[in-house]
Amino acid sequence: MTTVTLKTNLVTDILTVFTRELRPVLRNPFSVIFTMVQPLFFLALFAPLLPGDSSLQWFVPGIVVMSCLFGASSTGANLLYEMQTGSHERMLVSPLRRPALIIGRALKEIVPMLAQTVLLVLATIPFGFTLNVAGALIGLVILAIFCVGLGALSYTLALASKDQEWMFWGVQQTLLFPLLLLAGMMLPIDNGPEWLQTMAKFNPLTYVVDAERLLFNGTIASGTVLAGLAAAVVVAVLGLLVGMRGMRKA
Repeated sequence: MTTVTLKTNLVTDILTVFTRELRPVLRNPFSVIFTMVQPLFFLALFAPLLPGDSSLQWFVPGIVVMSCLFGASSTGANLLYEMQTGSHERMLVSPLRRPALIIGRALKEIVPMLAQTVLLVLATIPFGFTLNVAGALIGLVILAIFCVGLGALSYTLALASKDQEWMFWGVQQTLLFPLLLLAGMMLPIDNGPEWLQTMAKFNPLTYVVDAERLLFNGTIASGTVLAGLAAAVVVAVLGLLVGMRGMRKA
């Protein structure tokens, strides 16, 4: 009975934190649109350079993952602000369980990701992008799992940076673009040098991007899709474990 109660209370705490974190996003939806500026610029400037009439079918799923990457990886800045204003310290002394503080925050990242994906797809359909609904829904599940892990890692980085905001942005920017480029989001790396292809194989984002491209185009039963799901799960588990450990030590 005690174990059941603890689990129930943990779920309640997670929902409380999730609702608290989601409220500012709902009050100011422009913040979701703002994070799409860079992906839209990349879409407008890179897509016309790709050969073939089906370039959007290859490029749009990568941009969807890019939007998720930009948004979830920078969300730790919100926690930095709360730490600077003292709001985070008040949360730490509240009855809320420490794991709920990181899990609820990480789960919130799913909502902006869904909104951004819908807007990106709607913006590209008039230009010839064809969406497979069933595959896209499965792709969104994989992206949601990945966003949870990436968001948790971003919050962990914020906890480690504490009041040194430059450290958070320095590490985030240093890791962001190598991960983006090695995943082949904007340009294919199949014909790249061997060392580049080898590095790409160690990038979990590569498998997520490859899976999203197949799913958005209607290929569901594929080992590539399973590899993308596995990579997303690994990132989510790792992110939550590291994040909960960091939150306990806060």
